[in-house]
Parts: sequence; structure tokens; C-alpha cells
Amino acid sequence: MSKLLIVEDNADYRELLISFLENEGYEVTAVNDGESAVVSANDTVFDLIILDLMLPGMDGYEVCRRIRENSEVPVIMLTALDSETHQMKGYGLHIDDYITKPISMPLLMHKVEAVLRRTMPDQPRVVEYQGISLDIKAHTVCVDNLPIEFTLREFEILYELMKSPGEVVTRKSLLSDLWGYGYYNDTRIVDTHIKNIRRKLGDHDCIETVRGVGYKLKGGGI
Repeated sequence: MSKLLIVEDNADYRELLISFLENEGYEVTAVNDGESAVVSANDTVFDLIILDLMLPGMDGYEVCRRIRENSEVPVIMLTALDSETHQMKGYGLHIDDYITKPISMPLLMHKVEAVLRRTMPDQPRVVEYQGISLDIKAHTVCVDNLPIEFTLREFEILYELMKSPGEVVTRKSLLSDLWGYGYYNDTRIVDTHIKNIRRKLGDHDCIETVRGVGYKLKGGGI
């Protein structure tokens, strides 16, 4: 059973998270401030921390910074601040994922499962495919060892495709997994991101459109 630490000062959100994650079979510890979070993370080995950004006193960035002094435990950050600048600051502290409020519980569950899968000891940090290399922890992309600037969402889409090359990833699944159910019918947003990814990959573009369904990588394996 995976052990999770929830750091959330809003009592309603905290109780909702505890109830939902315990019902999914996780062992949950919850605290409501940054100091308690740092103490808990130092005293107990957790498999994952779900960390609110806006905490009284010590904010989520500082909590993460202190935890990282002693631990590489995976961190999913919760925030109402959804700008890319705030997210990049978090990734600079080696958080593993973001989810914005109001929280979609199915989306949170997907992200918890995904982070736990890719942080297991036998999971590679770097995923490669036909000269394209993704560093999962640093959220960076290289093509033939040259760094290419990707937005966070572009990185996530490419990672979903590279996890299962040759298998179709539907537009609907990308929308629900990465954007949440509020975007479920806005398939154009996926197509726009795919277009940008293809442009950045240039001669290494290996994305194939499956008309009316979604996208896949052409042939081969990771």
C-alpha cells in the first residue's frame, strides 16, 4: 500500500482528498501547514506528497525546497495559480506534476497513479525514441542531444505518445488526462499543441494522425 502525505490548509479540500484517496486504497497522512509537512517528510518515508502551494506561513515552494534537502520523494503540487511561470518555478524545485484547483478527482487519481508508476525504481528517468529524448524529472526535451524548448503541456503530450509508440492516443484521453473534463469537447486544443510539437521536432517529426481518433508515433519502440 502506497503511503501519501497531503499538505492542505483548507479543511474541506483536505477532508475530500483524505476520503477519496483512502477509498482508492492509499494510506494517507494529512497536515495543514508547511512546518508540519517538513517534519512529517523528515520523520516518515512517503511514496508521494500532495502539496498545496498557498499555505499559511511557509508556502509550498519553501516546503518543497526544504524537503528536497533530504529527500527525492515525488511531489504533486496543488494550486489555484495556473500560469506557466508558477509551474516552471515548481519544476525548478523538482516537483513531479501539477494540478490546479478546483480539483478534478479523476484527474488527480490519474496523476497520482502516473507519478507513482514513473518514480518506481525500475522506471527510466529518460525516455527515448528515434533521436528524441525526454527527461521525466527535469521536464526537458532533446533532439539529437540538442535541447528544444517545449511548454509543459507539449511535454506532457509527447510523453503520453512516447510511452506507447505505435499505439493510438485519442484526443479525448489527452483532454481528460491533461486538461480535465471541462475541456472534453475542445479537441482543437489538442490539434494545436500537436502542430506546435511537430514544428519543434522538425525532421524528427514522427507523429502520425489517426483521422477522427487521435495520434500515435510511427512504428518502433522506446
